[in-house]
Amino acid sequence: MIRSVRGMNDILPETTAYWQSIEATLNRVLTNYGYQEIRFPIIEKTALFSRSIGEVTDIVEKEMYSFEDRNGDGLTLRPEGTAGCVRAAMQNGLIQQTQRLWYMGPMFRHERPQKGRYRQFHQLGVEAYGFKGPDIDAEMILMTSRLWKELGLTGITLQINSLGSTEARLAYRDKLIAYFEAHQDQLDEDSQRRLHTNPLRILDSKNPDMQALNDGAPQLLAHLDEESKQDFDALCAYLDAAGIEYDINPRLVRGLDYYGKTVFEWVTDHLGSQGTVCAGGRYDGLVTQLGGKGASAIGFAIGIERLIALLEATDALPEIPQLDAYLVAVGEAAQQYAPQLSEQLRDKVPGLKLITHCGGGSFKSQFKQADRSGARWALILGEEEINQQTIGVKTMATGEQETVAWDDLAIYLQS
Repeated sequence: MIRSVRGMNDILPETTAYWQSIEATLNRVLTNYGYQEIRFPIIEKTALFSRSIGEVTDIVEKEMYSFEDRNGDGLTLRPEGTAGCVRAAMQNGLIQQTQRLWYMGPMFRHERPQKGRYRQFHQLGVEAYGFKGPDIDAEMILMTSRLWKELGLTGITLQINSLGSTEARLAYRDKLIAYFEAHQDQLDEDSQRRLHTNPLRILDSKNPDMQALNDGAPQLLAHLDEESKQDFDALCAYLDAAGIEYDINPRLVRGLDYYGKTVFEWVTDHLGSQGTVCAGGRYDGLVTQLGGKGASAIGFAIGIERLIALLEATDALPEIPQLDAYLVAVGEAAQQYAPQLSEQLRDKVPGLKLITHCGGGSFKSQFKQADRSGARWALILGEEEINQQTIGVKTMATGEQETVAWDDLAIYLQS
């Protein structure tokens, strides 16, 4: 038997119902804020990610699924959504206008599979283009806060930071390198590799042995340019006014090179080491990096698998609507008439969730199927019911059964 690729999981029917409910909630909230859905390919040119994410990031160095097609073009399964969304906006003339966009779908990274981290995973991505001030930063955070309320989630905390301008980061980078060089014997292997290529990523190390060293490192917030400082102060004021609690985390740097100014994460302690549920920030320089004219941009991503795991861990999974009815048809005449009756019911009762038994079988075997389906009612149709134009309606929870005329059945089910 051929099995699925390691780290790429099947999502079975008993779980997809939760996915659909959660996706509907996300869609509704985003639509209420004026965000529109965009869809773009899961395969892009490899250069898109090496230029946007950064060639010395773990994603590009170790984790991307890249290959050459028959024309010799380098292609990659998307490891994240922002670069593809920006590419689509640039290519289709959207980037020079204000845009509020969202997308949802699979991403791919060749990581070591573990709980909450998979090789194929699903993300909601939200992006806004053309908004310069920190008010859009605040809107993104307020919107995510509303998402948690709508989903019934608690126990998620907000962390924020500012990475400043490119120039401020470059100046800070030199100070950081000097600090870590003075403590080079305390650096782990990953940090030594990043020291002269991406030293800010050392601050994001999950190695417990690195924490004390990182705590003593110079803080970027103390080296911000004036504009970034003003924007960050304004963002904090917006959040304070809206009653949003937050922690300023000076070590929050994000793992992708294109971020600058505001960065934020929503985190939880209910998921162990994979505690980040939502992460985002500003990436005003990415459009220029990809060959376009400069444009302000900000976005965030939510991992759907982690979101579902958190809902499960906090007993907040949505209620899944019950199947309404299962139609049991006994005898040849009933089996022939059952599809017609089912269609009439679906026409008259909008949203009715009805299964019509298929495959024949005795009354007993069909009724077992009705019981297993979890339906509220079993509708029983036999030759006698056809002759009298009635149907038996059994309430599965109580076992009570009554006879209802065909003409009254729609009203009965609705009531």
